[in-house]
Amino acid sequence: MPSIKVYVDKHQTSQKNPLQEERSYYWYIANGDFDIVWTNVTIFVLGHALFLQACYLICTEYPWETWFWSLLLALYTGLATGCGSHRLWSHKSYEAKWFLKLFLMCGQSVAGQNCIYVWCRDHRVHHKWSDTDADPHNTKRGYFFAHCGWLMRKKHPEMKEKSKTLDFSDLLADEFVRYQKDHYWIYYFVCVLFLPMAIPVYLWNENWWSSFLITYVLRYVTTLHSTWFVNSTAHMFGQKPYNLKIAPVENVLVSFGTFGEGYHNFHHTFPWDYRAAEGNLPFTISTKFINWMAAIGQAYNLKQTNPRMIENSKAKITKMQLNQNINTGHSHYEVNYEDALKKSLMTTDVNDVNSGGL
Repeated sequence: MPSIKVYVDKHQTSQKNPLQEERSYYWYIANGDFDIVWTNVTIFVLGHALFLQACYLICTEYPWETWFWSLLLALYTGLATGCGSHRLWSHKSYEAKWFLKLFLMCGQSVAGQNCIYVWCRDHRVHHKWSDTDADPHNTKRGYFFAHCGWLMRKKHPEMKEKSKTLDFSDLLADEFVRYQKDHYWIYYFVCVLFLPMAIPVYLWNENWWSSFLITYVLRYVTTLHSTWFVNSTAHMFGQKPYNLKIAPVENVLVSFGTFGEGYHNFHHTFPWDYRAAEGNLPFTISTKFINWMAAIGQAYNLKQTNPRMIENSKAKITKMQLNQNINTGHSHYEVNYEDALKKSLMTTDVNDVNSGGL
């Protein structure tokens, strides 16, 4: 059994001395090389101010048709992000035929969370070096940073270096990923901004400003936070029934807002599993959608973890808790990470999964 070292203060696991990091920050300021990306900060502040105005508009003018249209778009983009960017293209946990790929690619475009290639690239780096300096949204730098602050800061040098060691050629080999990447800003203008706004204007005479606030700002900010909660809350607040060695946890509330993406301790322990959760848990809508696509022949080669492997993991955790009285809490654990890395995306053992069936 590997040795376990428990850290009460999550910041103690940082590879650098906190004082050195603080001096480095002031050095950046003194030399005019700001660590903060002020363009993104400005966009986020302005976007959230407009979000509050959109909420006020809904409560005062009651544009229910436009709000309902925005809700449908939000549901579509959430499904496309979870089933497409995450489970299909990032983890290759199942395969899809061209019609399903087109459906997911269009929904991911409406989501506006960068192109599929960049989304998957950052997510694979996140899994390979989760909660380290190489992780884009490292929780050891605090909740706000993991939630959205990472988009307001320059990328850590270690992330830049280690991401170069991974192979993303499989993403560029996919015609849907490659085509969207080459024309992403056209997709963004048409799918994220113009079409969602234009439909209420031309079909039920909504004014452009109200349509902009509701179909773009309100929907966009809400769906972004839903995704960000997976990076922050689902790495800090919840249970760890499958693996105590990692920060990700099981969080039902996050799953509610993301169609089942909040069962994160399971997902980081078994990243190849297309379900991203064990069994028939609440709010696993993405899994049910993939099952339905498989039933009509659009999804196939669904990868699923051997049930015995799952039970062994849970039994091991139970034994450790009983024998060593480990407090799972919200502390970060540093336990010989070799075992976790062996199960990561780039080193998955195909003998540990069943490659077919629902």
